[in-house]
Amino acid sequence: MKTLKMFVLAVAVTFSVSLSASENPIKNAEPKTVTETVGDLLKNPDLQLTSEVNAIVDLVINENNEMVVLNVETDNESVENYIKYRLNYKKLSKEAIGFNRAFRVPVKLIQTDY
Repeated sequence: MKTLKMFVLAVAVTFSVSLSASENPIKNAEPKTVTETVGDLLKNPDLQLTSEVNAIVDLVINENNEMVVLNVETDNESVENYIKYRLNYKKLSKEAIGFNRAFRVPVKLIQTDY
């Protein structure tokens, strides 16, 4: 009987510790991903676009957690320059980067009339 009580006590302690460890009373804001950060940085383009423009952006993260644009695959040179200008050397959080140091991000620019 003493062994059974000890076993139940051990299970109860283990269960309560695991529950308290899994609860996070302070909710931190979720870190943005690289794609979300790129989207935010490229919002509201100051370009005059006649149609939707698609691009593929190859970028790496340097040792200072900054984006470095390697290549922009698009037919529109002004869009390429705009993307490089807005993204190069912008800092990212370590949580957003994770373990990856190179990214390939699709970008779609749409002209909006306000």
